[in-house]
Amino acid sequence: MKIADCCDLIRQRYAEIGSGEQGYIPAAIHCALKALNDIAQDTEIQQSRREQAAFAAANLLISDHED
Repeated sequence: MKIADCCDLIRQRYAEIGSGEQGYIPAAIHCALKALNDIAQDTEIQQSRREQAAFAAANLLISDHED
C-alpha cells in the first residue's frame, strides 16, 4: 500500500512524522501490532472491525518480520 492509497488521517500523520512534528518510532511493526491489539480487544468497537484488526495482527505475527 502506498501513502496515496491511505485515508486523510494517515496521510496527515505521515506528513507530521516526516516533518519532525510527530516522533518517528523505529519499531513500527511493534507499534502497529499494539494498535491492532488495542482495537481487537476493545468491546466498544464494532465486532467486524475488531475481527479485521485481529486478522491483520495475526498475519503480521506470522509473517517473517523483524522489528
